[in-house]
Amino acid sequence: MSVESCEQSDTAPSAHASRSGTRFIVLGVLCLLSGILYLDRICISQALPSIKQDLKLSNTEASFVLMAFTLAYGLFEIPTGRWGDLIGGRKVLTRISLWWSAFTALTGACTGLWPMITVRFLFGAGEAGAFPNAARVLSRWFPDAERGRAQGVFLAASQIGGAAAPFLAAILIRNIGWRATFAAFGGLGAVWATGFYWWFRDDPSNHPAVNLAEAEHIGRRASSENVHGDIPWAAVSRNPSIWFLSSIMIFGSFNSYIYFSWFPTYLIKGRGVDPTNAGMMASLVLACSAVGTFFGGQILDRVVTGKGLIRRRLLGGSAFFAAAAFLSCSLMSQNPWLAALLAGLSCFMTQATQSLWWSCAIGISGKHVGALFGLMNSAGVFGAMSSQFLVGAIADWLGTHGHSGRAQWDPIFYIDVGILVAAGLTWSFFRFVPVEAE
Repeated sequence: MSVESCEQSDTAPSAHASRSGTRFIVLGVLCLLSGILYLDRICISQALPSIKQDLKLSNTEASFVLMAFTLAYGLFEIPTGRWGDLIGGRKVLTRISLWWSAFTALTGACTGLWPMITVRFLFGAGEAGAFPNAARVLSRWFPDAERGRAQGVFLAASQIGGAAAPFLAAILIRNIGWRATFAAFGGLGAVWATGFYWWFRDDPSNHPAVNLAEAEHIGRRASSENVHGDIPWAAVSRNPSIWFLSSIMIFGSFNSYIYFSWFPTYLIKGRGVDPTNAGMMASLVLACSAVGTFFGGQILDRVVTGKGLIRRRLLGGSAFFAAAAFLSCSLMSQNPWLAALLAGLSCFMTQATQSLWWSCAIGISGKHVGALFGLMNSAGVFGAMSSQFLVGAIADWLGTHGHSGRAQWDPIFYIDVGILVAAGLTWSFFRFVPVEAE
């Protein structure tokens, strides 16, 4: 054993006992960010019936409103992620939060289709880059052995915000209207941004609350990495992991954005549920997503991390196959609450893979986490926009051919079952190849 190893062994117990634990406060701050982000993103799903009625929009036109956010989110994800690589997450996440909060509030001021499309596009541009920059922060503030659980908690917080959105929005819309509801939600992010910029530091070793023991435990210095180096785009384009993870994100986003955008409307129009109960059911589904995300992070650290590729394939593939099975059972149920619970179990399974996806994405990206994570995450725009458009377009088309209720609104979920199976197959053949190893 080397002298250095002996010194580390002698000092490790005392270092462990005296770690300051500031990284867990950072995680809590990021959890607030992700919760507010999804609260602001998903509240429109509950408001959509009221917006359609007041602005006299068809289902297809409502799809365009939803797609405007998703398109901007995809377009600005990579440059905003790269921006964080260059100047750090502190400045970029502050700007992101202030921007999206302003356009959340302005959503309530829209008076027609095109103003609504414009505002939601700018809202999406503001939210873009939040997750890539949060991934960068987690990669700098948590050692590899703790990152899976940290990612699980962070992603669960986003789902909790999403789960709260339909129910809270339903209550607020009933009492103050949909316009004032957006203004109320928009104020939360501005408060978060102020506190974050004042307290956070990109490099753990520069934070006054981080002691030496915790800095050594984290084991990396953000300032020492050459994040200004060119991205090896040729290697990126031929990297199989990039293609696998991007495809999985497309399939997963197709599924998720049905629930993020249209599920309360489906319950109201397709299953005849009143708006308040629809909000509660939608919140139940997204609460299941939150629980799945949290346990997915626990499973990643305890079962998958460091255990090789086979377990990653097994976890990812089996989760999506189970999700397809639960969604199929949901479609066979006539009881709305049971159908919502089964749909929630389907979302539990899909979201249990989120920490696995993040871990793989960070692992293959190396020092270009912001940009390459943004690239793979932004691929989801194709799946998200596809489902957002198809739900409205198919419902309108079936409506013009005399269909109503479940006959008008169920078909998108039959398509979704096939999408979930495709995601399971993609995970089953996944390959882990770091970009910088090529």
